[in-house]
Amino acid sequence: MGKLDGKVALITGSGRNIGRATALKFAAEGAHLVINARSNEAEAEAVAREVRALGVKAISVIADVGKKDQVEAMAQKALSEFGRVDILLNNAAIRPHKPFLELTQQDWETVRGVVLDGAFYLTHALIEPMVKNRYGQILFFVGDGAYTGRGAGRAHLSAVKMGLVGMARGLASEFAPDNIRVNVVSPGSIDTRRDNPEWYHGRVPDAGGIPLGRQGKVDEIAATCLFLVSDDGGFITGQTIHVNGGATYH
Repeated sequence: MGKLDGKVALITGSGRNIGRATALKFAAEGAHLVINARSNEAEAEAVAREVRALGVKAISVIADVGKKDQVEAMAQKALSEFGRVDILLNNAAIRPHKPFLELTQQDWETVRGVVLDGAFYLTHALIEPMVKNRYGQILFFVGDGAYTGRGAGRAHLSAVKMGLVGMARGLASEFAPDNIRVNVVSPGSIDTRRDNPEWYHGRVPDAGGIPLGRQGKVDEIAATCLFLVSDDGGFITGQTIHVNGGATYH
């Protein structure tokens, strides 16, 4: 018996990195998976095959979480395929760094659309069935920068990420009577594949300033997610769990 036997989990941005690692971790504990990528169908389906190899069901869905119609279509496909979604991880994000005085309205709307609006659209589409089933686990992802404010060109990112924290706290309070728990995971510097080095202005995140002396691993974030959505974390809701090697304390 796995910790998530028979549960259905939808993870956005699960074609690689933290999303992929978490999908595999959940599958190993018995969960069926909805794998999502914005455009890379081959990558998403490759993860779905890895999940199926662990003995559970999986589908891959291509959807841009910043587009409401695509998000709602993904939610409907998940519900049609599995009949319900028990666990939702709003993991998809973009992180374009840009000085505040250079930000355009389009820059702001693009980041807000993917990070905050997308999480709202998908949560809104799936939480009503969770209420009907009297069961749900929802996670949002932020990051240390949203709390410290450090790092030039991150004001817009910090703003929308903190919006996720506020939404999680509000949902946790409102839906606790329906047996729905909502939490936030805040990873520190994690050793992941990064396809947009220009976002970091030549400084790719590393182990600098981390007391444990190394970057985190995607499997460590996946293990944190598993703890929060399983019965092991059954009395935790409305909280932010920082997984950063001691880089910051909140």
